[in-house]
Formats: sequence, C-alpha cells, structure tokens
Amino acid sequence: MMVFILVFSVCFFASTVGAICGIGGGVIIKPVLDALGIMNVSIISFLSSCTVLSMTTYSVIRSKLGGTSRIDLNTGSPLAAGAAIGGILGKTLFESIRNLSANPDRVGMIQAICLFIVTMGTLVYTVFKRQIKTHKVTSKVFCIGIGLVLGVMSSFLGIGGGPINLVVLFFFFSMDTKTAAENSLYIILFSQVASLLFSIATGSVPDFSIGMLGQMVCGGICGGICGRGFNKKLESDMVDRLFIGLMVLMLLINLYNICKFL
Repeated sequence: MMVFILVFSVCFFASTVGAICGIGGGVIIKPVLDALGIMNVSIISFLSSCTVLSMTTYSVIRSKLGGTSRIDLNTGSPLAAGAAIGGILGKTLFESIRNLSANPDRVGMIQAICLFIVTMGTLVYTVFKRQIKTHKVTSKVFCIGIGLVLGVMSSFLGIGGGPINLVVLFFFFSMDTKTAAENSLYIILFSQVASLLFSIATGSVPDFSIGMLGQMVCGGICGGICGRGFNKKLESDMVDRLFIGLMVLMLLINLYNICKFL
C-alpha cells in the first residue's frame, strides 16, 4: 500500500508540474522511479509513457473543448507527425539496446546519462534565453524533421517529451512560455500514442501490474487537472522560475541514477 501511495504521489506531482510547464511529467516520473528502484527499467519506461499519455490526452482535449487552446496547428501538426514516427523509432532503439545487453541496468544508465545531458542543456538555455536570438521556422518539412528527433528522444528516454520540447519551440518557433507548453503537450501526445501502439503491435509490452498502471494513470490525470488550473493563474515568469528549479532537481536525481546504475 505504501508503494502505491508513493507512486501515485510521484505521478500526481510530476503531472501537475508537467501540465504547468509543458514537459509531460515523464521527465520527473522516470528518473524518480529509477532512483527508488521499485520496478525494473523496462516497466518504468512503459508505465511512465502511459502516465504521460493519459495526462497529455486530458490536457489537450480539455483545452480544445474549452476554447482556450494555444496550439498552432500549422506548426504543431507537422511536428506531431514527425514525433509519431520518431516515437516508433525511439521505441525500436530502446528495445535494441535492451536486447544487446544481459544487464537490464545498462539501458537505464544510458537513459540517465542522456537525460542528464538534455536537462543540463535545457537549463543553460532557459537561464540565458533572453540573450539568444530565436527564429520563426515555417517549412513543414523542417518541422517534421524536428518532430522526428523529439519523438525519438522522448520515446527512447521514456519521458514523454520533457524539457527539450520547450527549448526547441522557444528557439525555432519563437513561442512564449505558455504557448510552447501547450504545443509541447500536443507533440508529446502523438509520440506517445505511436510508441504505445508500436509496443502493442510488436508484443514488446513488459509484464506489469494492472493496479500499478491504474494508480499511475489516475495520478497523471489528476495532476493534469490541477496543473491546468495552476497554469491559468501563473504568470509566464513564474512558470519559468518553476521550470528552472525543476531542472536543477532533475539534474541531481539523474546524477544519482548514473552513479547507481554504474
């Protein structure tokens, strides 16, 4: 029971912050559960992706129905299409690395190192983003290519989309914080749907507890509801400060996981 409560709390907090910042929540869920060591790497990656999918589905649909969506379909749709393809490629990459090693911690170590690098780069960019010139990309082919890279990273790392989505949307499309957050969730939705369908179609879904999945999905949806409410009330500067604090925390957790898997 204590494990279920702990996992629910992690998913709820992660999805709340994820909905506010547009990072999906998986960037918190995955490394925190890795650090706790209550499940193996493959199960954590899969359940984390399912949790992120539930939260982003709620957030995207709710904003559309409420008429408050900031999603730019001209940009977001080709990004999402690329992310869907990338989601399949990222899952294939994960399975390939997992099958190459008899040690299940090997893929966990690779994920932790990659996530540490991505998080560090994101933090540096966010701190100095006011001094960095941004762009306004309109090429749909380029958008698909960017989405492809984002999809591969999010699916392989099991984090949904994470902070890298925001950096890409800031830099290449000159989006403000809240607009980038919503478009990030839209991209995450497509990459995670593709990744999940691929896992089902190829029979690569790991053995897991249905109760644990329900607990995590419930935490993800509840967190998405709370995070959406907070997002409406917080100013963009406050969201930025929350995001920076979160990145510092995630760097420390990923550093711990690297040492643990080593």
